[in-house]
Amino acid sequence: MVLTPDGYVLTNNHVVGSGGEISVTLADGTKKTATVVGTSPSYDLAVIKLNGADGLTPAELGKSADLTVGQPVVAIGSPLGLEGTVTSGIISALNRTVEPQDDSGQSVIYNGIQTDASINSGNSGGPLVNLDGQVVGINSSILSKSSTSGNIGLGFSIPIDTASRVANELIKSGVATKPQLGVFGTDGQSGGATISSVVAGSAAEQAGLKTGETIVKVGSQTVSSFADLIAKINANAPGSKISLTVADPQGGNQRQVEVTLGSQQDKAAETAEDPGTQEQSPFMWPNGQLPSDG
Repeated sequence: MVLTPDGYVLTNNHVVGSGGEISVTLADGTKKTATVVGTSPSYDLAVIKLNGADGLTPAELGKSADLTVGQPVVAIGSPLGLEGTVTSGIISALNRTVEPQDDSGQSVIYNGIQTDASINSGNSGGPLVNLDGQVVGINSSILSKSSTSGNIGLGFSIPIDTASRVANELIKSGVATKPQLGVFGTDGQSGGATISSVVAGSAAEQAGLKTGETIVKVGSQTVSSFADLIAKINANAPGSKISLTVADPQGGNQRQVEVTLGSQQDKAAETAEDPGTQEQSPFMWPNGQLPSDG
């Protein structure tokens, strides 16, 4: 997705993260070489810069915060090498915790948009747009029933509100940031995320979170697991003030905690401590279910 007239382009980290030469074909058939400006492993995003580009037309950005379930959308990409393909569908769900893995086998956990617009291998990094032609998400992964990647109406996109923040940071400094709560933990006994340790000096410690407590909500959203907590925290910008609902391990004695999130450079994706939350191979979901890979 073209960001600027002089050739800054947004794509998925898993598309360019393995290295090698990058060649970009523009809509008029012109080919350009490109270099990686910076990557954001936690959000599966990357910015590249086309060499010798000028006069490009940037995509118009919408607001993913304004999306509603059932809203029509269109996915654009080159599935299976078929350039300039568009597929239509709707927003199937919002705030969906997505857990594929990067090429190193580490989980990438993000708060995604679910759509039934057909997304296949080759759609990665392409835009999800509303009917005004505004980009509302960056297509990143799909869920398939078999080891052969293919669309079954379950695709996931990175919200553009998050993607644009990350892209601007990468263009400015080559490094993106992500919010930091500062806890390690496991899945709670009855849902939620149970804190196993609190990082000294972190936002969590400053807010008074304690080892053994269970985080059951971020704002108004229920937390179902530790991976879900990571996704919901990462949906916020560093420095954001959020409200957490904290309980004892059984979910009782709930209290509200206000936390101002810290900030750290996004050099590696965060993972859930429980091995059961990990996926099986690069950008693969459980039971051999493969998301798309650009």
